Parts: sequence; structure tokens; C-alpha cells
Amino acid sequence: MSISWKNWNPGLKNDKKTLGKIKATLPGAKQQDISAIVQLLENPGSPIALTGAVTLEHHDCIHILLGRGLLNQDEAFVIGYTMGSSKDISKLEEFIFRTIASNLYPRNYRLNSKHLKVYNLALEAGKKSKVKKLCEFPFEKYYDWKLGDLRKKLGINKKELKKLYQLEREMLPHTTASKRL
Repeated sequence: MSISWKNWNPGLKNDKKTLGKIKATLPGAKQQDISAIVQLLENPGSPIALTGAVTLEHHDCIHILLGRGLLNQDEAFVIGYTMGSSKDISKLEEFIFRTIASNLYPRNYRLNSKHLKVYNLALEAGKKSKVKKLCEFPFEKYYDWKLGDLRKKLGINKKELKKLYQLEREMLPHTTASKRL
């Protein structure tokens, strides 16, 4: 029996498991299932992709490394952290993403004001982190790596993530995503 996308959450207690093993459990969407407007901004193959855009395959890997599920609040964190890790996203791009993601994305992808708070938190955390350009990392070459080793290689600090998740729980204490952080 496979797990629903609403309930899937890799968490951070998986350092000994490989990226590939956890990725195999992810009930993610296929590229063709993703809305065109989302792909325009978030897919690196798009002519108007924003800084930090990643393929769906790499986006899924980032969910795993950050220990996040697939709810919109989780998506906001993953996108924000990824964009922030690029270190060079412009204020204009941040504004464009926030505006389009909260107004023009289809309902099931749309970020509300709570999600945007999480996006902002993660964006700033990604900028300040030691992590550099998650959007350029060749994840497919590391499926056999243990997550603890891969997080270390990338500079993803679990202690810092846990602090961020505590802040997020304080900001949004009653959401499903916050309750499982």
C-alpha cells in the first residue's frame, strides 16, 4: 500500500538511509502533471525561469534533504530555501514569485499568506546558510549516498533546520505541516 502525498514526510531522522531509498517512497507528480505557469517560473528549462529553478527530480531530492513533506507549506519552504541558496536571487524575482504564486498559480499550488511567511523564512535561511546553489547540484549521481553524508557534503545543517522549524511552528502552530515538523 502506497502512502498518500498528503501524508508523505521524510523527516530528518534518516541519516543512515540513502537518497534513492527515500526517493522511491515519494508519491510525487510527474513533470507533465505540473501546471504550465508553475513550470514557467520553477523549471530551469523555461526561458523565464527564476533564480533557483530546479527540475522536478531535483526538487524532490531537496524535499528529502530538508525533511519536508508535500503540502503547500512544505513547498513554500523548499522553494524558498532553494532560491535563497542561490545567493543571488534579486528582490524583483522574489516579488515576482510571491505575486504569481499567491495570485496566479492554480488553487492546488497557490501559496496563501501563511505559506508566504514560510517562504520568506526559508528564503532568508537559504541565503544565510553555507549551502550554495542547490539548484545546480547533480542529485542523480548521489542516489546511493546516505542522507547524513549528503547533507554534510552540501552544508545542510540539521540543527539549523530544527531551529527554523521551531520558528515555523511558533508562526503557524495549528497547520498540519507545522505539527509534523
